[in-house]
Amino acid sequence: MENKIKYSFNGKISAAIVFSITFFLVSFLANAQGPENPPRPVIIYVNPAQGLNFGAFYQGGTGGTVIVYPNGSRSTTGSIIQTSQGFSFSPAIFEVDAEPGTLVTIVNGPDVTLTGSNGGTIVLSIGNADPSSPFIATATSPSRTLIRVGGTLTIGNPLVNPPGNYNGTFSVTFIQP
Repeated sequence: MENKIKYSFNGKISAAIVFSITFFLVSFLANAQGPENPPRPVIIYVNPAQGLNFGAFYQGGTGGTVIVYPNGSRSTTGSIIQTSQGFSFSPAIFEVDAEPGTLVTIVNGPDVTLTGSNGGTIVLSIGNADPSSPFIATATSPSRTLIRVGGTLTIGNPLVNPPGNYNGTFSVTFIQP
């Protein structure tokens, strides 16, 4: 029999990308076949200084996508034009506190519809992680294994997606088998 622990993360996204977090301990099955103690459950922390942030950009007449990669780079497609204007972009950073050698799987939640402050909606798709899933925790407590998660915004034309701040929530689940 194996031990299973499942954690979920829910984060809030806005132009400045603000996070709120809720963890759920879903289940724990004890191993009754031997004298071994069950492994220490993983604990997931959100780095409050660096949330998923798409920065500033201009949308052209046809729209496109804004992609933030786990390595911290950003690209656009379609008629989206990158700009800085003092707004930074970054992947979300999670910190995993687990015994070294613990296998952890990341499962992205479904696409999310973000609601605009001036009307309209855009779609957020959670992207890849670095390290990619599944990964093995390497840091010894009190240090933590850093996980960077990117995402993609799909943006229409300015009539459908007027400029402004867009908000919503997304989920990422960390599973310890």
